[in-house]
Amino acid sequence: MNDASFPPILPTYARAPLSFERGEGAWLIERDGRRFLDLTSGIGVNALGHAHPALVATLTEQAGKLWHTSNLFNIPAQEALAAALVEHSFADTVFFTNSGTEALELAVKMTRRYWHQAGAPERHTILAFEGAFHGRSMAAISAAGSAKLTEGFGPLLPGFLHLPFGDHDALDAALDDSVAAVIVEPIQGEGGIRPLPDACLKGLRAACDRTGALLIFDEVQCGMGRTGKLFAHEWAGVTPDIMMIAKGIGGGFPLGATLATARAAQAMTAGTHGTTYGGNPLACAVGTKVMEIITDPAFLGHVARKGATLRQKLEGLAAAHPQVIESVRGTGLMLGLKCKVPNTDLVAAARDQHLLTVPAADNVVRLLPPLTITKDELAEAVTRLDRAAGILA
Repeated sequence: MNDASFPPILPTYARAPLSFERGEGAWLIERDGRRFLDLTSGIGVNALGHAHPALVATLTEQAGKLWHTSNLFNIPAQEALAAALVEHSFADTVFFTNSGTEALELAVKMTRRYWHQAGAPERHTILAFEGAFHGRSMAAISAAGSAKLTEGFGPLLPGFLHLPFGDHDALDAALDDSVAAVIVEPIQGEGGIRPLPDACLKGLRAACDRTGALLIFDEVQCGMGRTGKLFAHEWAGVTPDIMMIAKGIGGGFPLGATLATARAAQAMTAGTHGTTYGGNPLACAVGTKVMEIITDPAFLGHVARKGATLRQKLEGLAAAHPQVIESVRGTGLMLGLKCKVPNTDLVAAARDQHLLTVPAADNVVRLLPPLTITKDELAEAVTRLDRAAGILA
């Protein structure tokens, strides 16, 4: 007999009291008709905003043809998207998943398999950084290591060593020729919009080259044009051996991918990994259209300019409300407000102004607008943030 006191949906989310039924570009419309300016993009997912006409048309066309066959057969849409990702990245090969978490799982397996084939299966330790977020699976929470994610879920997957964020001495001490790989987000998202300086990314690349360790970038949140380049690591002029992407690549349709060099992926032969849904025709048709739009240099240039404009306006906002906002962080349209008041208070106050934002660690409010947001909409967002901060002052 069912327990009527327990909710039908597992209560693992503290949801805001809103129920949206429609979206238009940078706006979400509640079922009571209220319009909210959306600086969440579904936590960085809706890179092209809500109900983008080109994505709607692409999905509708594909839905009328073929939804799913499984990876027992060739999938032309998957081949097209893989070719586009290889063309526009460091990678030689791509494996498609449904999420960033699944992409992380393959990155870990690929690393372990690489060293197994190299005759050094004992070389399995992956260095990770405090404050990181790589998903919610057992491997992903083991890679992140924080008590908030791992408490009550032990024993964790072994083989991860967690280092303080930005501690170069700790990294130098830990990264020797016994380490299998280093995994890092070029910009921590859930961790509070904390960019890793370009010099650090270059140093990581050099250290991994020196020791033979693989370098893994997690660009699930900071990739796909979010910073004004297709991938955030491009600003530093370095490339990884393996990279996870998701969120923006599907524009709202569940899609992720693990990208890799031929060297890193050479041990992943037939039967070593698989997925039922990953890379299905629906997802890859949408992903191909997203890539077509986002890889346009003019589009990325607009993102970079809008990001710079928003950053400037937010710096002014912080100066006007020093008792509420301590500083501004981030790059492009992946920005954060480090708060002096509880970040959830600012999120709630902004929501009262019909503006949606995302809380993050380190008492930060994340601003992740659609990359298609207009300058006028950004100005309106800052006006609403100004009102929200004024209420909290």
